[in-house]
Amino acid sequence: NVNKAMNGAGNLMDFLDEPFPDVGTYEDFHTIDWLREKSRDTDHVTIRNKPTCYHSKESIWELIKSLLDAWSGWVVMLLIGLLSGTLAGVIDLAVDWMTDLKEGVCLSAFWYSHEQCCWTSNETTFDDRDKCPQWQKWAELMTGHAEGAGAYVLNYFLYILWALLFSFLAVSLVRVFAPYACGSGIPEIKTILSGFIIRGYLGKWTLLIKTVTLVLAVSSGLSLGKEGPLVHVACCCGNLFCSLFSKYSKNEGKRREVLSAAAAAGVSVAFGAPIGGVLFSLEEVSYYFPLKTLWRSFFAALVAAFTLRSINPFGNSRLVLFYVEYHTPWYMAELVPFILLGVFGGLWGTLFIRANIAWCRRRKTTQLGKYPVLEVIAITGITAVLAYPNPYTRRSTSELISELFNDCGALESSQLCDYINNPNMSRPVDDIPDRPAGPGVYNALWQLALALVFKIVITIFTFGMKIPSGLFIPSMAVGAIAGRIVGIAVEQMAYHHHDWIIFKNWCRPGADCVTPGLYAMVGAAACLGGVTRMTVSLVVIMFELTGGLEYIVPLMAAAVTSKWVADAFGKEGIYESHIQLNGYPYLDVRDEFTHRTLATDVMRPRRNDPPLAVLTQDTTTVEDVETLIKDTDYNGFPVVVSRESERLIGFVQRRDLTLAIKNARQKQDGVVSSSVVYFTEDAPQLPASNPQPLKLRRILNLSPFTVTDHTPMETVVDIFRKLGLRQCLVTRSGRLLGIITKKDVLRHMAQMMNQDPESIMFN
Repeated sequence: NVNKAMNGAGNLMDFLDEPFPDVGTYEDFHTIDWLREKSRDTDHVTIRNKPTCYHSKESIWELIKSLLDAWSGWVVMLLIGLLSGTLAGVIDLAVDWMTDLKEGVCLSAFWYSHEQCCWTSNETTFDDRDKCPQWQKWAELMTGHAEGAGAYVLNYFLYILWALLFSFLAVSLVRVFAPYACGSGIPEIKTILSGFIIRGYLGKWTLLIKTVTLVLAVSSGLSLGKEGPLVHVACCCGNLFCSLFSKYSKNEGKRREVLSAAAAAGVSVAFGAPIGGVLFSLEEVSYYFPLKTLWRSFFAALVAAFTLRSINPFGNSRLVLFYVEYHTPWYMAELVPFILLGVFGGLWGTLFIRANIAWCRRRKTTQLGKYPVLEVIAITGITAVLAYPNPYTRRSTSELISELFNDCGALESSQLCDYINNPNMSRPVDDIPDRPAGPGVYNALWQLALALVFKIVITIFTFGMKIPSGLFIPSMAVGAIAGRIVGIAVEQMAYHHHDWIIFKNWCRPGADCVTPGLYAMVGAAACLGGVTRMTVSLVVIMFELTGGLEYIVPLMAAAVTSKWVADAFGKEGIYESHIQLNGYPYLDVRDEFTHRTLATDVMRPRRNDPPLAVLTQDTTTVEDVETLIKDTDYNGFPVVVSRESERLIGFVQRRDLTLAIKNARQKQDGVVSSSVVYFTEDAPQLPASNPQPLKLRRILNLSPFTVTDHTPMETVVDIFRKLGLRQCLVTRSGRLLGIITKKDVLRHMAQMMNQDPESIMFN
C-alpha cells in the first residue's frame, strides 16, 4: 500500500510538469528578463526543428506549421509596412485639408485642399497661382468681400476658432479614450524596447486615437510635428500584428525585435527616409539590435516607403514635402557659417531641453497638471493669435520648411525670391547669378526673425502637452529659419564684396555662388541634432529628405558641432531627459560608469537590514510560501539548499509561484497548506499519512546570473546593459550573500551622479 501511495504521489507531483497558462508572463510596469526570453525562444526553435517523417497527414501539417513559423517574422514586417504606410498617407492628406480649412474652403469639392482646388482650375495665372475662383476664404464666402479690414478681422477670428476647435477635440479624445496617446511616444518606446512593460501603451485604442488626434493637433497650427508620433503609431501597428502570431505574442524579447523594426518603418514614412529610419532605430531607440532585426527593419522600412509612395500624398511623386534640388556646389570657406549654425543648433538644443523639462516638471508638481484641457486651449489660443499676422507662422510648419529649403529659380513666386534682376541677363534658367536683394527679401527677413523668436518660445510650452506632439518639425523649423537668414546674409556679402579675399577665389560677379536654401537645410540638421543628439541617422535622414547627396560634408560638420556644443552642457538628449523626468527604469547604453565601487556596496540586504527572503529546496510548506508572498513585494526569491548552508540552487519568479500554487490548489487533490514544496529532481519517500507534496522544479530558474561580492560595479552595470538582466545574485564561494536588481543599479548610478535616487519611481 505504501508503494502504491508513493507511485500515486509521483504521478501527482509531475502534474505541474505540463506548463499552465500565464507562466513566464510579467506584471504591468515590470522589467522583462531578456536572458529568460532568449532561452524560451531557443526552446521554441528546438521544438520546431524536430525531425519528422513526412508521410502521414499530421507530419505534412507540422511541416506547413514550421514553415509558417519560420516566415512569420517577414509576414509581420510586410503587414507593419503596409499599415503604417497607409496610415501615414491618410494622415498627410487629412492634415493638408484641415490646415487649409482654417482659412477657407473649396467650392467645387469641399474635400480638396487649397492646392488641389486650384490645380483643377483653368483660371489660375502664373503670378497669382494661389488664387482661383473655386477657392474662397471664409470672409469672402460669408460677406462677399475678399479684401479690407473687416474681411481680415473675420478671417483672423475664424482661423482662431478653427484652431481652438481642433485642439479641443484632440485633447478631449486623448483624455477620454486613450491617455497614452499624448506626447511624442519616443521616450516610452525607448523604455519599452529596453525591456520595460507598459500595458496598453501600444494597444488598439491608442493606435486609433493617436492617428485621429495627431491629424487634429497638427492641423490646429500648434508648434508640433507628426514625425515622432508616427513612430509610436508604427509601433502600435507592430504590437497589433504581434498578437496574431504566438511566436511573438508569448515572447516579450521577440516582440521587442519586431517593435525595433516598426520604429524604423515609422521614421521611414515620417520623412520618406527608409535608410534613415533603420539607422534611427539602431542609433536612437533600440536597445537590443541583432543582425536579423537589421534586415527585417530594412524590409519593413522599404514596404512602408513603397506604400506611402503609391498613395502619393503630396502629389509631387516624392515621399516628402521638402524635396529640393540644388545646382551649385559648396565651397570650403562656407564651412565657417555651417559650423556656426552647428553651434547655434547645440545652444538651442540645450536651452530647449532645460526650459522644456523645467516646464514639464512644473506641470507635474503644481496645480497646472490638473487642467490639461485648459492648458492646451490656452496655448492654442496664444499660438493662433500670434501666428496669423505673420505669413511664415500662419502656414503649416512643413510648408514653411519647404519654402525655406527652396532654391530661388526663375519660377519662384515667394517673397524670399524677390531679388532685383539684371535686365541684360541671358542665361539658362537653372543657373541664376547672385543678385542684390529686393524689398521683398528684406521684408521677409524681419518677418522670419519674428517667426524665429516665436517658434523658439512657443515650442518649449507645446512639447509635452496632453496631445500627440512631435519635436522633429518644430526643431527643424527653428534651424531652417536661422539658416536661411544666415544664408541670405552670406549671399549679399558675397555679392557686394566679391573682391574680399574669402570670396575672391570662388565668387566672381555674375556667378551663382551661394545657395541660401542649403544654409536652411544645414541649420535644420544642426537644431534637430542639438535637441535629439542624433548624428549618423540625422545626416542620412536629411540627405534622403532633400536629395542633397553632395552636401553630406556640410551636414556632418553641423551635426557633429551641434552634438559637441550640446554635450558640453549636458549629456542627455530630450528623450533621455523625459525618461528621467517620468522615472522610467532605463539603463542608457551610452552612459559611462567610471566609479570604483563593488557589488557588495550596492547589493541588498545592507548591514542593518533584515536577512534576504529565501525559499529552501525541500523544507518550505505551501503556507510558508503564501505568507512570504503576502508579506513581501519582491519580484522573485532565491532558492537555497537550507538556511544553514545558504548554498544557491536557483531563482523563482513571484508571479510564477503564485500561479503555480493557485493552479495546484484548484486541480491537484491533496495539496493543503501543510504540503511541502519541493524544488528538487526527486522528492523523498514520505509516509502515506503526510499531505500531498508539491513539486515546483519546473518553474525554477536553475541558471540565475551570479557575480561575486568583489565584482566591480562597472562590470555589473555592463552585464545589466548588455544582457538585459532583471536581477543578479551575489555569492561568495557558492553561498548566497544578496541580490542586485536593475532598480538598485539605477539608484546607485543616480547617487554617484549626486541625483535623487528616489526619482526612479517604477518597479
